[in-house]
Amino acid sequence: MPGGVSSPVRAIQPYPFYTVRGSGSRIYTADGIELIDCCGAYGPLILGHACKPVGDAIAAALDDGWLYGTPTPAEIDLAQILIADHPSIEMVRFVTTGSEATMAAIRLARGYTGKSDIIKTEGGFHGAHDGVLVQAGSGCTTLGQPDSAGVLSDIVRHTRQVPYNDTESLVSLVEKSGEEVAAMILEPVMGNIGPVLPKPGYLQEVRKITAEHDILLIFDEVITGYRVGIGGAQKLFGVIPDITTLGKIIGGGLPLSAFGGNRKIMEHIAPAGPVYQAGTFSGNPLSLAAGVAALREIHARKEMYTLLDKATTVIGESCQGKGGSFVKLGSMFKFFFRTLAPENYAQAKESDTTQFRAFWEKMLKKGIFLPPSQFETNFLSAAHSDSDVEYLSSAYASCLSA
Repeated sequence: MPGGVSSPVRAIQPYPFYTVRGSGSRIYTADGIELIDCCGAYGPLILGHACKPVGDAIAAALDDGWLYGTPTPAEIDLAQILIADHPSIEMVRFVTTGSEATMAAIRLARGYTGKSDIIKTEGGFHGAHDGVLVQAGSGCTTLGQPDSAGVLSDIVRHTRQVPYNDTESLVSLVEKSGEEVAAMILEPVMGNIGPVLPKPGYLQEVRKITAEHDILLIFDEVITGYRVGIGGAQKLFGVIPDITTLGKIIGGGLPLSAFGGNRKIMEHIAPAGPVYQAGTFSGNPLSLAAGVAALREIHARKEMYTLLDKATTVIGESCQGKGGSFVKLGSMFKFFFRTLAPENYAQAKESDTTQFRAFWEKMLKKGIFLPPSQFETNFLSAAHSDSDVEYLSSAYASCLSA
């Protein structure tokens, strides 16, 4: 396997460790090492590893078979939950990955509006498909450049960029080129470089600007959906997008994503409309069973969001005076090796990655697994105990001091 991994974010130099089991807040490696997990499979496992109600639902579904190629009742069950929890969603289509969800959402926006271009924020990650693999750091009116070999410049020239937390750049861009723009796709909280949080009023201004220029607003809530609360960032910040993409938590740890919006837009998706989207494994019955069980468990344990917020607050307090900046939102958190908390991608990239690497290795030696990059969010789960949080806080304080 290239780099020894199936996804590049999992690569660790000189080689990655391999996990054989997960339980609660722990993962166990092939070398017999137990680690407190603050990666959580990069976000899906808000209930922790091998959550029993989810596992029981998967086992029950498995007894009946695991792929049919037909609609299943569980699709309706999960759709009803998502629609009830998200004011922006009246219809939903299930897919398998977050990349599929954002790709389909962008295609839907183009098909609905008849316009070709999209806007994304610098550093915003929306999957690994060609139209969004655009190098970060270019100016707000500069045409995108591919960020991967094999991506055609003819494709990404339709992708424009603006800095996150910068409405002036967005206004400048749409006033010059807004008639060509179908949609703006945005992580309401930037999860793949942070977290980096929106300034007060930023998301509301983005909603106002896009609406005024007939540009659809796509909230990429693959990370924030059910992570920052039931209803996601759109409910937390009170902003209603036109299209929403969801993933990670809605599958309970199995591959499942979705995109949804109001009925008028969503009825442009085939077979109801002319925008084609399809997939053999879309709406897989095992993933749906896991997702329904996970979301029902989350609804039954709403208090966990308050507890998780308190836990990351405790960890943050242990980082005070350590020369960097601690950023958190609920169960999402990160220590940046940068004096001030970053407000955008360019500022996040100023972080000292050499110091991060030394810190990360010290934490691993203490039995704590953090995502092995300065630019990935850490996650806590409901399975992390008070003693876990106490140990994490102590480890942060000692490793940062060292």
